[in-house]
Amino acid sequence: MALAFVALGANLPSPRFGPPRATLEAALAALADRIGPLVARSRWFESEPVPKSDQPWFINGVAALETSLKPLNILKILHDIEREFGRVRKARWEARLLDLDLLAVNDLVLPGRDSWASPPPNAFRLPHPRLHERRFVLLPLLDVAPDWQHPVTGEGVGEMLAKLPESDVVRPLQG
Repeated sequence: MALAFVALGANLPSPRFGPPRATLEAALAALADRIGPLVARSRWFESEPVPKSDQPWFINGVAALETSLKPLNILKILHDIEREFGRVRKARWEARLLDLDLLAVNDLVLPGRDSWASPPPNAFRLPHPRLHERRFVLLPLLDVAPDWQHPVTGEGVGEMLAKLPESDVVRPLQG
């Protein structure tokens, strides 16, 4: 069994589930049903869009799931759930009903430690290649796995957070 870390985000209301937070709660249930038991989940955080734009702010979180699935199978399930929840991919950085990203599976490195920094074109990479750049991912990850270390850089979640600019606004939601 492995521990898969999945980032969840949304900034548009869903016709089926309502506001983004309700959509994310429903997505957590779908993840647990299709990937494996939910071991831990973060608080929900509110964050401004990256890059900055006039679209609504996002609600973000991270889930840790126990799974026996291979990473590519997990990724396929994430995309299937997004589609089932109504996401249609049109443009990068667009507002969305649901965004699910596979951040890491244990300390697995794909496509491999030697090629991780310069992978082949369109290679599937683990850990997520922009994980260390995103306060809206690292703060929820700190809730779920405060001792997790990036398997390539060796940095802990707190160390990666300390390198990010304070201007990236991410705040925990109440309730």
